[in-house]
Parts: sequence; C-alpha cells; structure tokens
Amino acid sequence: MKTSKTPPPAPAGVDVLLMWHMHQPDYRDRSNGDFLMPWVYLHAMKDYSDMAWHLEQHPNMRAVVNFVPVLLDQIEDYCDQFAQGTLRDPLLRLLARKEDSPLTEDERQRAFDQCFRADHPRLIAPFPTYKLLHDLYRAAEAQGKENLVYLCDRYIFDLVTWYHLSWTGETVRRESEVVAQLMAKGARFTFEDRQALLQVIGQQLQAVIPRYRALAQRGQVELTTTPHCHPLSPLMLDFACAREAMPDVALPQAPRYSGGRERVCFHLDSALASHERRFGIRPMGLWPAEGALSTEFAGIIAQRNIGWTASSEGVLSNSLHAAGREGASASGQTLHQAYRASAISPQLLFFFRDDRLSDLIGFVYSKWHGRDAANNFVHELEAIAGRAAGGPRPLVSVMLDGENAWEYYPYNGFFFLSDLYKQLSGHAAIRTVTGADVVRAVAQPETAAAFTVGELPVLTAGSWVYGNLATWIGATDKNKAWDLLCAAKTACDEAFAAARLDQTQRGHALAQLADCEASDWFWWPGEDNPSVSVSAFETLFRNKLANLYRILQLPVPENLHKAFSAGGGNAESGGTMRRGSA
Repeated sequence: MKTSKTPPPAPAGVDVLLMWHMHQPDYRDRSNGDFLMPWVYLHAMKDYSDMAWHLEQHPNMRAVVNFVPVLLDQIEDYCDQFAQGTLRDPLLRLLARKEDSPLTEDERQRAFDQCFRADHPRLIAPFPTYKLLHDLYRAAEAQGKENLVYLCDRYIFDLVTWYHLSWTGETVRRESEVVAQLMAKGARFTFEDRQALLQVIGQQLQAVIPRYRALAQRGQVELTTTPHCHPLSPLMLDFACAREAMPDVALPQAPRYSGGRERVCFHLDSALASHERRFGIRPMGLWPAEGALSTEFAGIIAQRNIGWTASSEGVLSNSLHAAGREGASASGQTLHQAYRASAISPQLLFFFRDDRLSDLIGFVYSKWHGRDAANNFVHELEAIAGRAAGGPRPLVSVMLDGENAWEYYPYNGFFFLSDLYKQLSGHAAIRTVTGADVVRAVAQPETAAAFTVGELPVLTAGSWVYGNLATWIGATDKNKAWDLLCAAKTACDEAFAAARLDQTQRGHALAQLADCEASDWFWWPGEDNPSVSVSAFETLFRNKLANLYRILQLPVPENLHKAFSAGGGNAESGGTMRRGSA
C-alpha cells in the first residue's frame, strides 16, 4: 500500500500580501460633462504617480494594486480632455486661463474655496510663498469677506499655480525640470509658466494606466478590481445583513433596494469587462468596495470564477464568533492565513487584513521619521514570524487606502516607502506575495502546503471599518440617503416599465443610476465628518439623483432641493479614511 508523504514544513519566515486600494467616486456632472471636484487628477499627479515610481525602483518588491473602474474611467476622461485641448474641470480651466480679461467672481470664489483644501503642515506650510498667500487670505477674510476683493487677479493666478505645485508627487518634483523651476521661481507666474505646468499634469495623467499595466506585465504587481462604481454590495442586496454584526441597528424606511441583485451583478460584470479591456487579462482578485462582504455577495463573486477576495479581521472575528469558535478573536495564526468558505465556494479564497498593521501605515507612521517607521514595520513582521516559529508560515495581509494617507506624510511618504520597499524586498525571512500567487499555489498539490488555508463555516456581513456596516447605514442621515436612492430606483423601474424612454435615454439613465449607487454617498453623511466635506458630497449626491429624474423625464422631488446632512465633526484625516478598529 502506497502511503502519502508528509509535506515538508514551510521555511521559517513570513509572507506579506500588501494591497493598495485606489478609488475616487464619479465627480462628473452628466448633464454637461464638467468635473465638480478635482480629486481624480490631483491624486493622479501626486499619489498614483509616486506609488508607481516606488514599485518601479524596487523590482523585487511585489504587491497588489486595486483600481476601481470608475476611477480609471475618469482618468481616461481627463486624458481625452488634454488630447483634445478642451478642459471640463473648472479648476484646470482656471490654471489654463489667459490673463486678457478680469477673472469672474465665480472663478475667484472657486480658487478661494478649493486652493486651501490640503493638509496645512505638509502641503502649504513647507512652501513660504504658498503660506504667504494663505496668510494673506486669512488676514483679509478676518476683516470681513468683502475685503477679499483686495486680493487681485495676480494673487489668484499665483494661488492656483501653487495649489497644483503642492499637489505634485515627490517623485515628480525630483524628476520634472518644469516643476523644479516653477518652485524655485516662487511667484509672479506667467501664462506660459502655467501652460508648462498644465503639460506636466497631462503627462502624469496619461502615464498612470500604462505604468501600472507595465508593472503587471512584468509580474511584479497584481492588478485587481472592484465592482464598477464602488457600490456597497451587501446592503444593495439586503439592508438586513447589517444586523448580522449590529443586531439593533436602525434600517432605512425602504424595506429593500429594488432589483439590488441585478444592480450588483451589473457593477461586477462591468468591472471584469473593463479590467480585461484595459489590462488584457481577467482579474484573479476582487476587492469589494469598503472591504464589505456578505454570504450572498460572496456567492455572486464565486459564480464569476474569481480566485480571491478580502475583508478585515473584524469580519473574521465576527464570523468565527458566529460559528461558535472558542476564542472568537482573529489573532496570530487565526488571522495570518488564507481562508476558504466551502459552503459558499470550494475555490474562492478569502484574505482578512491585519487591521493594526494596516492602520500603522494609514494613521500612525505619518508622524514618524520615514526610516524609523519602515524599521518598525519590518520589526513587527519579524515578531510575527518569531511567534510562529515551528508552525505554519504566517501570511500577513496589509491592505489600505493607497492615495489619501500620503497627504499627511512628509514628502508624500517618499522616505518611508523607499525604505519599506528596500527592506521588504531584501529581507531573507520576508517574502512579498500577491493574492494570485496564493491561489495558484494552493490549486496545485505539489505547492499547496506552502500556504495554510483555514475553513470559514460562516461569513458574517461586515466591512474593513470596525468589521460592521455602520459607516454606511444606521445613522439618521445615512438612512435618509438610502431612502432617497431607493425612491429614485423605484422611479427608474417604473419609467422603464412604461417604455417611454428610447434606448439612448435608458443608457443615460442607467449610467446616472450607477453613479448614485456608489458607497461614498453613504460614507459622508453624519455628525462625525467635517461640515465642508459633508456639504460637498451630499450636494453632489442630490444633484446626481436630480439629474436621474430629469433623464427619466420626471419632476425632481422637492426633498432633493434640501440638504439632509450638515456634518460638524472633526474626523481623523478629514474623514477620508477610517481605522479598521475603534
């Protein structure tokens, strides 16, 4: 009788699955094509460019980069604008504006409203001229807003130029002669200066997708996707799933989101198709919007033959607790391994991020010296490997926002990322891997023992924020946002059933509906976020819903003309990110 051999123990050390998530909601006004907020191109010239550069400089560093399709749609839109010479972003138009006529009051107000929206210690204070422009504005404003008229057009042109210079990536500053020259000049920027800067911005935008495609083609980076417009899929499928982790949470008045399963499948299938079109390959991994999973949604993912998905250790803890596992906390080897939920799919793998390590990068290390932070992170991984000595090799998932954290780091995280990637890619006991690496390994008998895969009997619905769905549902303002969307979806269904729209109009309606389904419109409402951001995002959401009604040839409901959330909090990082645990 032939006996099977015991697989050799995994070599001592630790595997690290590092994933950067890139996302911005659709800021376009579909009635005229204008971008109402500039965050897509600002992050492209600062963060997407820098993140690509660091990977390019460390070819042995492997990572996962997740791009949400609606972000890539907008990057391509900006590329088209630059190629055609027609800008549909008002702030870019202001940067490109000739000085042959006085600025309008709308142009001046846009500069005042937007050009100080940056982390003051990192993006304004380090530049003496920019800080002077800021101080002049505050001094005039303190005497009454009517005194802002004394800030002349020359002031506005220098302000908008400095805003864009401060939002260039650190690697762009080091490599672009134009940016270096303009920063050295400091003031009295000419129309030609601004045209040169505009050209740099266009070049950075046009390079984003090709750079990451090249990183993927050489096998260094795994590119993954998210359902197209970043919908909160578990809630679109069933509001009540929020009660799996929060039994007493208040739900919207609407009993459900009409046709939610169909809409989730649309976003998912559209994402897979757009990824294949852009990168020439079907993605093996899928990061669900907000790391939000539920049993029903995981089943839909598995039906698409996706190899892996992920969420947070809070979701893992809740799931283990629901399954009656002793100790129910996700820690040590329980956390640092892949999982399979055979009741959902025998093929789909789940990774659960180490919230503490992820949050060190997202919220803590920005206050440290870059090398000290990198050393500390590597020490944390060495400690995990040491505690696992003699047992299965740990797989540590570190997953976080790849764009918003760097605004709070000195030099956009340049020194931290440089030292981190150098140490991770050169450490004898640390191996950087991708989700696809794990999927391929466990699928083959000869390599399956390289990674431990646990069994997850139950998957409790939750997200990467606190392991639950409270960031998007439960509070009065968030539930109001859901009820507004549900009413608009019902109106859409009725209009389609009445067959009064032609095929083109139906297409416009579905595109606008998809924008309205993004998780961002439910993230921002509430008392904990800053008033300025809450107002901007809830206004944009209401305008998108109103435009949907106009496309449907229906009157816009009166409640869409009134703000439903005011904010007023002082959330960490301006509310753009949340820690994994409270």
